[in-house]
Amino acid sequence: MEKDQQMLLRDLTQGSIIKNIFVYAWPLLIANSLQAIYNIVDMLVVGRVEGQIGLAAVSVGADLLFLVMALIMGFASAGQVLIAQATGAGETGRIKKLIGNLYSVSLIISLVMGVICLFADDWFLRILNTPASAYEDAKKYFLTCSVGGILFMAGYNSTCAILRGMGNSKQPCIFIAIASIINIVLDIAFVKYLGMGPFGAALATVIGQAVSFITAIIYLYRHRDRFGFDFKRSSFAIDPSTLRSLLKLGIPMSIQTASVSASKLILAAWINACGVVYTALAGIYNKVGMMINILSSSLTIAGGTIVGQNIGAGKYERVRKTIHYVFFLSVLIAGAFTAVVLLYPTAMFELFTEDAEVIATSSILIIPFVVSFAGVAGRSYAFSLINGSGNSKLNLIVAIIDGIIARIAFAYYLGFVRGLAAQGFWLGDGIAGNIPLIIGVVFYLSKKWQKRSY
Repeated sequence: MEKDQQMLLRDLTQGSIIKNIFVYAWPLLIANSLQAIYNIVDMLVVGRVEGQIGLAAVSVGADLLFLVMALIMGFASAGQVLIAQATGAGETGRIKKLIGNLYSVSLIISLVMGVICLFADDWFLRILNTPASAYEDAKKYFLTCSVGGILFMAGYNSTCAILRGMGNSKQPCIFIAIASIINIVLDIAFVKYLGMGPFGAALATVIGQAVSFITAIIYLYRHRDRFGFDFKRSSFAIDPSTLRSLLKLGIPMSIQTASVSASKLILAAWINACGVVYTALAGIYNKVGMMINILSSSLTIAGGTIVGQNIGAGKYERVRKTIHYVFFLSVLIAGAFTAVVLLYPTAMFELFTEDAEVIATSSILIIPFVVSFAGVAGRSYAFSLINGSGNSKLNLIVAIIDGIIARIAFAYYLGFVRGLAAQGFWLGDGIAGNIPLIIGVVFYLSKKWQKRSY
């Protein structure tokens, strides 16, 4: 790899592992925190200005949007893993092909998903049992973010995956900071002062993502020589071998993300049927989950990238130490969140709404929160190893067991059979989140991760 290219990339196969985790994870933590902030701001502003109906509309729209983004996020994650492995092995030619093919695949997927959302929006909203009072606002929020913004979201996720796979986590932090600042300012302007409601929150999100994506592309283009990608039309041509690698890993990772999202939508439909108060609570539950996930996912992405580069370089002892550090740090994070929930049970709900009925009902979420937080540490450990090794079959197994079978089965049993209703649905979701740890431990002990995915 040329010297000028090394200036922008980080070699994670050398030096202190714990230092690499922190140096790589801190920009990710800031970036993910900012991304979570601008997602949470939608709900904070709308919830305080529009009340429980607006809160419910954003909750439903955000749930649907995450499902739509599953394919794009899966392929972006696959591209990051493959680029990390190629970087560790010093295969600069392969990196160029991966970049071009990742952009092309993401473009195709975003266009297809945009068309589907345009014509299937009512169907999505109906199967979710969207409360009638929040239906129109939820529809506006979902269509604006999906049809209007999916291309920008796909481009941003792909660009950040490329940079992170090469060990550069600093620039994505800057890009998301731009989107966050724009989104926060426009959220307040559109919702509070212009009275645009959930549609205004969605529009602010799309504009922020668009500016962030354009900034990221300009950066990558200006440094194209250092990254080994020239942005010529021919560089975006589909390469069969590279496409197979992306599909082999991207499809299972997309299914994994989509299955978790789809199962959560089934739970959301059951919860929405309980009434608008529970729909509003579901939005808060998801946003609090996002808050802890920004910390754990930062460690997971950092750990997965370090694991990928070291597997590419054949340094397996560093892989073992990496996932051990990731698990330890994740346990500390989960413990801190658990302590906050138990000591200040209503404080987080009061951040999102002043609605007395929502706050009074919020106590049913305490136990599900504690259980779900416990699963966070296990997921970080498991997916640092599984994603970093690029094991597509195991990703698919996790998707089926965790995302489909366990989550729906536990939620159904606790909610309907045991009669816990909405609390049971959330508790089943939390229990299912602990399953990846078991799978991850078995995979670690098998040593099958000591093999590159291509």
